[in-house]
Amino acid sequence: MKLIPPYRYLRPKNLQEAVEQLGRYGEEAKILAGGTDLIPMIRDCLITPKTMIDISFLDELRYIREEGDMIKIGALATHSEILKSPLINGKTGVLAKAEKVLGATQIRNRGTIGGNLCNASPAADTAPPLMVLNAKLKAISVEGERIIPIEEFFTGPRKNALKPNEILVEVQVSPEPEKSGSSFIKLGRRRALTLSVVSTAALIVMDGVKCRDARIALGAVAPTPVRAKETEKLLINKELNGEVISSAAEKVVEEINPITDVRGSAEYRREMSKVLTKRCLLEALESVKR
Repeated sequence: MKLIPPYRYLRPKNLQEAVEQLGRYGEEAKILAGGTDLIPMIRDCLITPKTMIDISFLDELRYIREEGDMIKIGALATHSEILKSPLINGKTGVLAKAEKVLGATQIRNRGTIGGNLCNASPAADTAPPLMVLNAKLKAISVEGERIIPIEEFFTGPRKNALKPNEILVEVQVSPEPEKSGSSFIKLGRRRALTLSVVSTAALIVMDGVKCRDARIALGAVAPTPVRAKETEKLLINKELNGEVISSAAEKVVEEINPITDVRGSAEYRREMSKVLTKRCLLEALESVKR
């Protein structure tokens, strides 16, 4: 059994104190939220932080609320809390669908949306739905706060755009538009409790029989989660049917860059990206009709 290397443990009383501690220790520190990703990485010696700043007790970062035309989710909101939220289920259904298939109950009870994003796994289940919701991420430091569009947040496998002294504190999304439909599909090696081999989220907005807006995002098929913008263009201002959707889904392979690993080959991921994109779009279209 591997021993976890020693580190300095800090437990700030509030967010301001956490920001000050991170500003002091910077690159040698890691933020502990739910710990479902971080602790296994430390255990396996993939990372060796000298300082751990435990923010898991900061209730000021655990909320889900609507302010104006924006839904705001605190970075410490757990996956279970998001899944059970009437606000999320009623206005951002695509995120609720992803949370429903994210890990086991124990992981959903402990893991946080902020941690899932900051871990920056290409297979992060919350990333594709948040991309089609055009999410913005709020980060703060001793220097102030800034808003990061989610498409700019992921910079590589396990890498994100946060500065060493920044803490992700909030996820901001707009409700799904009227006359819209959405879907999320995850393909894994098992039926449940598994990492994604490919995941796809789609959101379409209809104007009569024509598609006014289309958003497609995929996970586990590139170094970062990706938004398939060229594929989206093939749907906008078109009358959506099976033929149009099938044709657009073929385009998605030009926007991904999958690898071969223990969960699946690059070739398999390319083929399944087309299949899941088609299924997602058809489900989204069907949900508009309902």
